[in-house]
Amino acid sequence: MDADGGSASAVGIEGRPVSLHSGQPRALYQFTQQSLPACKPVLTPGWVIAMFLLIGAIFIPVGLVSLHASQNVVEIVERYDAECIPEKYQSNKVAYIRDSSIPKNCTRYLKVHKHMKAPIYVYYQLDNFYQNHRRYVKSRSDQQLLHGLKYNDTSSCKPEQLNIGLPIVPCGLIAWSLFNDTFNFVRRSEEMKINRKNIAWKSDRDHKFGKEVYPFNFQNGTLIGGGKLDPRIPLSNQEDLIVWMRTAALPSFRKLYGRIEEDIEADDVIVVHLSNNYNTYSFGGKKKLVLSTSSWLGGKNNFLGIAYIFVGSSCIFTSIVFMLLHVKNPR
Repeated sequence: MDADGGSASAVGIEGRPVSLHSGQPRALYQFTQQSLPACKPVLTPGWVIAMFLLIGAIFIPVGLVSLHASQNVVEIVERYDAECIPEKYQSNKVAYIRDSSIPKNCTRYLKVHKHMKAPIYVYYQLDNFYQNHRRYVKSRSDQQLLHGLKYNDTSSCKPEQLNIGLPIVPCGLIAWSLFNDTFNFVRRSEEMKINRKNIAWKSDRDHKFGKEVYPFNFQNGTLIGGGKLDPRIPLSNQEDLIVWMRTAALPSFRKLYGRIEEDIEADDVIVVHLSNNYNTYSFGGKKKLVLSTSSWLGGKNNFLGIAYIFVGSSCIFTSIVFMLLHVKNPR
């Protein structure tokens, strides 16, 4: 600071005085010069013990609330792939599922043990199905899904790129292996309606699948992979395909099939008429039907609540250990 009270200055390049502020606001100058005041907390034993206690006091109630919400979700899981094979084909399930002349109808009975409040979500679950395989994930064309036959470069879709010299829409192994089991529910001799609209992400329907793109030359080859698509309906409206195309990260996954928008009472028996079309037998996969309600936290998932409780309990236990050590050997 100058003796006459002027602004601070320093010697710059070639010995010329330069203002420390250089026209900058003081706070900005202090920030750029790293001279702002900083908080440097001293972690005393008291502070450490209090922090662990606070974390435990927050995490344990959150975990209990999350676990209670998960426990309130009513879920019915029914595996049907093994039971829906006729007795004479039990030794050769692959031949049964590949023979299109054999009817694949099957009936299962679900006993509801607790009141299920609408909406009731219907999922199909596949186990030992690796949708995350690198070659499988790459076998698609996002540009073709959006623009259809206007987009010609579908080399990424191999081996389901062309059929009899014509392009396939949608191309690729993901679309080719579309899940095609169907489910119908009957309660007290009345069929329960399944709402299959709005089961896919809105962003996928609006921005990833074209509204003017229709299936073309799909599942016309000698080897049929999975479900077929209605060539009169644009891809943006075929939501079962959109749900299937969002690949799962783990080999066991669930995908939304639809919603039942009426309550199911306790002790009701639901008759499920299903078509066992999808081939999981050739790779040792499993198929399950899942009916589930939801809570404010989502579906049934005890892991989140247990994790919160475990972390909170660990913090409280650690704080008690630190407290005993501090009492025994004060700092």
